Amino acid sequence: MIIVGGEALVDLVPDPSTMDGELGPLLPRLGGGPYNVAVALGRLGVAAGFVSRLSTDQFGDALLDRLVASGVDVSGVQRGAEPTTLAVVGLAADGSARYSFHVEGTADRLVADPGPLAAEATALALGTLSLVLEPGASAYEAMMRREAGRGLFVSLDPNIRAGLIPDPDAYRARFRGWLPHVTLLKLSVEDADWLGADVPGWLGQGPAAVLLTHGGDGLEVRTVDGLSVRVPATEVDVVDTIGAGDTVHAALLGWLAQQGALSRDALGDLSEGQWAAALEFAGRAAALTCSRAGAEPPYAAELQSP
Repeated sequence: MIIVGGEALVDLVPDPSTMDGELGPLLPRLGGGPYNVAVALGRLGVAAGFVSRLSTDQFGDALLDRLVASGVDVSGVQRGAEPTTLAVVGLAADGSARYSFHVEGTADRLVADPGPLAAEATALALGTLSLVLEPGASAYEAMMRREAGRGLFVSLDPNIRAGLIPDPDAYRARFRGWLPHVTLLKLSVEDADWLGADVPGWLGQGPAAVLLTHGGDGLEVRTVDGLSVRVPATEVDVVDTIGAGDTVHAALLGWLAQQGALSRDALGDLSEGQWAAALEFAGRAAALTCSRAGAEPPYAAELQSP
């Protein structure tokens, strides 16, 4: 089982019928980077569990219900009376998204360390706001260090939200401190640039592979053994890009799980052709997400080859 830890929130997305220059209605969409990864894994038929703290408000109930409907194990979900985190989304003409967050005193940042994961856990995936906002960030970091220490596969997607990082240099130093515990590092090229664009150096500090998303220019993986593989993006009519990177993350983890490749040694054994197949699968999954409003990852049946 792949355990995903991190925030669950509600994206407030502009109604697409809003006239230019007007303030139109905001439509609530369930999301949050780690939450999207967990939902995508469940929809792909991959055994997944979610560790977070959800509000007992209406949004929190809806977030929990969607996890259950997607086949995600919610035994690691904590509940609290604090409100749900909100993200107000702005969409550009090309469908790309920018976010402003309402995070003070919200439920997900108050998550408690659940302790050692169950024996059936095969991987731990972390990232986004959950590794920025305290006190939850320290709880997730403790999970990362403990589970990596017992040999668990750890996947990290920093998914940088610069507006919530008050001290960029301190965050970059903390990020480098995580690398010895990370097996797979997933980044957008924008995240990589913000963090210092040092893929060779990051590989040298711990990860067996770095996955880079190039938006409309496709996906790339680089490994510690010097392998570099890149595939073009799957063409699609983009509605918005919300959840696209999270779908890539989930689809790649799902592909690796199905190939029995959730280990450092197994990543090193993958051939160029296998990596290309993995990236192509992840790209097709992300394209389907981009063809829909909000973070709506595909189901496994939608990705079956014709």
